[in-house]
Formats: sequence, structure tokens, C-alpha cells
Amino acid sequence: MAAPSMAAALAASLPAPSATPATPQPKYEAIPASMAKVIDIEAEIPLTNVQLDGMVVSKIIKHAREAPSTTAHGLLLGLDLDGTLEVSNSFPLPYHAHDDDEKSAKTIARHQAAMLRSLKEVQADDSVVGFYQATTLGAFFNQTLVDTQAIHQEKLRHGGVVIVHDISQTARGNASFRAYRLTAAFMDAYKKSNFNTASLINHRLTFSSILEEVPLKIRTNPLLSSFLGTLTKSIPSPVADAGPNEAYEAAVGPSYSALDLGTGGVTRNLEQIVEAVDAYRAEDGNVSYLIRQIARERAKADNYIAKRKEENQARIAQGLAPLPEEDVSRLFKIPAEPSRLESLLLLGQIDAYAKSLGDTARHESGKNVRGESERRDLI
Repeated sequence: MAAPSMAAALAASLPAPSATPATPQPKYEAIPASMAKVIDIEAEIPLTNVQLDGMVVSKIIKHAREAPSTTAHGLLLGLDLDGTLEVSNSFPLPYHAHDDDEKSAKTIARHQAAMLRSLKEVQADDSVVGFYQATTLGAFFNQTLVDTQAIHQEKLRHGGVVIVHDISQTARGNASFRAYRLTAAFMDAYKKSNFNTASLINHRLTFSSILEEVPLKIRTNPLLSSFLGTLTKSIPSPVADAGPNEAYEAAVGPSYSALDLGTGGVTRNLEQIVEAVDAYRAEDGNVSYLIRQIARERAKADNYIAKRKEENQARIAQGLAPLPEEDVSRLFKIPAEPSRLESLLLLGQIDAYAKSLGDTARHESGKNVRGESERRDLI
């Protein structure tokens, strides 16, 4: 007879399982009135501001610096309490420039599911509250951002937000983070997929009413504040024979970006404005061409209807039966009015570029004035 296996021997040595008692059904109690404003289960409290953790700020800046061009984007994690959307964590999403849209979407979905599953296993925040997008010179008006935010705004609690990080502002030493949401009027038109002239008039939509900005504040925890405090303190110089004025040096090296009097930012901004204006003119030309086609087809249909009415009147005068009315839509293919969404987004880009140009020119002119005054003092 064959010897029993080790697993069978261990199973035989274990005590017999006892009868499992019936699990009592959980009892749910009503939320106290004092906690009803904090525990917003039904998402009835409107979102009033966004609180961004300092660690999330560092992650976004690092990702935007390492990613090629303006492809840095990722998900925001956190929760909403008493009208405040607290963003406590984030992670980047992959970007593959040479993959097609379907393959790239599947790769991003797998990566997102794996990351959320891993965060849940370590009991970290795994609730998606929005996404972030790195951009340059304020050019965040595009179809991809609108589509992604529309999906989040429809699926997530309170709609979620998109955090826009301006890389060009950060390069000048001013980290720029802004939170946006799609307006209710735009969402209504987006759900109907109707952006013709009548819809824009009824919803009172312009490029400035596509997105609404949500107040944003950055919160740093005490540990990060202590670390930043150590960076501002002076440390002993490693030079042995350093003089009294050189005995201590800063932990962080000095930045000489303020002394750069170049106008590369203004030049690039002007190039972006010219490109956006050219794209808008091309889009406006395409829309005008389609509108002229629609007008020609409608004119043909109207002429046909008027001619048929004259024929019927002549037949009735002769005592003959009128000709049956035909469906004009079958005889004449009148195309639908083109969407104006792309034109609105391009106008939004031009407006964003213009505002960025104003900020850049003001910053550069201030540096030039200071540099000129210092040069005169040295002379």
C-alpha cells in the first residue's frame, strides 16, 4: 500500500472543522445630525474648493519634468469632505507615442486597474477624484481634456476635477496649478452632442464658459515643512581655510534664473499664438464651406417645393388631381450643421496664449528694468 502524502497526513492530523455559527445580519444606524455635513453619502454638498497635498505637487512636477513634451498626465486620488475635495495621492499614466488609440487605451486601462488594486491592498487612498494634465503656455483647451473630464464628471462623485500644471510657469520659478470643471451648460450640450449655432445660443456658450475654475490651495504636512526648513538653514562650508563670510553656505545652491534676460519665452508664446490663429482660420474656412453647401442644398429643396406647389395649383385649376407630396429629405441630401466645438476650443487656446503672453511679457520687462538699473549702478 502506498504511503500517504504529506498534505494528506497534515489534513488528517488537523481537528475536524466545527459547525460554523450563523453570521448575524449587520444593523445600520442613522447618521447623527451633527455628522451629516461631514459624511456626505449622497453627495449633496456642492464642491467649493480643492485641497492639494504637497506630496502630490512634488509628484506632478517630477512627472512633468521627466515626461517628453506635454504628455504628462495621471490620476488624482483622495476624497471629498464637507465640500472640500482633498487630493492626497496621485500616479502617472503611461504614454506611448507610436501606439494606435485602441492599443494605448487598453494599456492605460490595465495600468490603471493594476495601480488601484495595489493601492487598495496596502490600504491607501484608491478613490479616483479626477486627473492632472501638464501643459505649456496655458494651452490646455483641447478635445482630449474635454472628453476625459466629461467622462469623470459623469461617473465620479461631485464630477471630479482636472488639475492643470503649467510647465512654462514652473520653469520661471513659479509653480502653477489650477483646478477646473466643465460648466453645467457645456455638459448639457455635450451629452446631446449638439454644438450647432442654435445650441450655442440656447446654452449661451462661448470659449470662456466651457470650463469653470475651482479655488485651489496646497497643504503641506509638518514633516515636509520641517524638511523645507532644513533646506533654508546654512551649513558649514567644506573648505578648510574659508573666510568669515564663506564659513557657511546654503543647503540649496543659488538660482541665477532671475539674471537671465533672454526673451525666449515671449518668442515661443508668439509662435504659439500664430499657430493657434492659423488653425482657427483653417477650421473657420472648413465650417464656412460646409455652411455654403447646406445653403445650396436647402435652396434646391425650397425651389423644388415651390415648383411642385405651382404645378399642383395649375392641375387644380384644370380640374386634375394634385400630385402627391414627396419627402424632400430623400431627394436632397442636406447635411447637418457642423459642430462649432473645435472652433470654441481654438478660441480658448488663443485666449490662454494671450494671457500667458501678458504674464510672460510683464515678468520679462520687470527683469530687464531691474537688470538695467543694476548695470547703471555698477557703472
